[in-house]
Amino acid sequence: MSADFNQRWHASYPELGTDPVPIEPLISPAYFALERDRIFRRVWLQVGRIEQLPEGGSYFVKDIPICQTSIVVVRGKDGQVRAFHNVCSHRSNKLLWGRRGSCQVMTCKFHGWSYGLDGKLSFVPDEENFFHFDKGRHGLTPVATEIWNGFIFIHLNPHPQETLREYLAEVADGLTGYPFAQLSTTRFSWRIDLRANWKIAQDAFQESYHLPFMHKQSLPDSYTSPKNPFCHYFGVKLWTHHRRSSSYGNPDHCPSPLEIVAQRFGSSVVNRTFAMEDLPPGVNPERRREWALDTFMVFPNFNIFVLNGTYLTHQFWPIAPDRTLWEVSTYFPAAQTAGQRFSQEYGKVLLRDVLLEDASTLEATQSVLASGAKTHYVLQEQEILVRHAHKVVEDWVGFYRERENRQ
Repeated sequence: MSADFNQRWHASYPELGTDPVPIEPLISPAYFALERDRIFRRVWLQVGRIEQLPEGGSYFVKDIPICQTSIVVVRGKDGQVRAFHNVCSHRSNKLLWGRRGSCQVMTCKFHGWSYGLDGKLSFVPDEENFFHFDKGRHGLTPVATEIWNGFIFIHLNPHPQETLREYLAEVADGLTGYPFAQLSTTRFSWRIDLRANWKIAQDAFQESYHLPFMHKQSLPDSYTSPKNPFCHYFGVKLWTHHRRSSSYGNPDHCPSPLEIVAQRFGSSVVNRTFAMEDLPPGVNPERRREWALDTFMVFPNFNIFVLNGTYLTHQFWPIAPDRTLWEVSTYFPAAQTAGQRFSQEYGKVLLRDVLLEDASTLEATQSVLASGAKTHYVLQEQEILVRHAHKVVEDWVGFYRERENRQ
């Protein structure tokens, strides 16, 4: 293996240690409950993109089981994007049932209470029979809403202690100048109800050690070569909450005839054709020619994979200790020719095949964790992102710290 791809990342982050990582947080209902209260109810959460709200009255509903709520995100007639708990003020019924739509008022199907796009209560049937009733006090319950690079984030505290930009911090700095708006016209998405803990799912995309084994059929030599057989990263950066990695791409990759045609007309997860000057400074900051992609992992559950000419996102929504809603989207500019459309379809199908390989492994892992056969993960140098992710979760949750204090 080339020395260029054998860096010792842990030496730069000694506070992480090198001990095995406990499995208990992946199976414990008590730990899951603390994650709900101490993480997901206290941080900014990405829920969608601005393209999902093309005009006044457009809305989408985002159920967030880990927070035991449903959120409606709507564009008002004034163009402003707002978010509210999807709960009627009358008898707390779920207000909007569909996943997306368009309306001029939001009306509860149960008793007909209606709300404007600004969340204010506008109509109550048989209003005169309510006691000392003031419509102004019974609007929808708001949540904080901010937009960064077209990504819509919400915070369940309507008055969070830090802005979204402050929260994203180094991630926002690193992605300054990346053309999200130009690349977001076409989106292909999957939603996977995964029988695995959300951290197991996320861990699979915070290391590339598995690629030459799990993806040897779908990605045979795209991310490996004789000088880097185990897909070692050439760039890793760990921040307080978030993290980034730069992944190797084999410059001598041998594309199939079908792939050659697709690459003539667009980008994909295996396309190595790019101009260095097209990348903003924070993407591939090492400026390596063997670069494939950068992954920015936004705590707690949102990953952005940026390539040249396309990007994709993963989001891992906890449902139960052993169940996760895994959402994946891949983005492209609008196709102008049949060739570009073919290229995008090829990229979409290739990604689908890779995801299917990952999903089967993650569920199989969860199925044996509770056996007690093993109590810890044994992590190596290239799994430092996994180690950092587990440490950040525990820093917020404090499960082991509190257990130690009780003893």
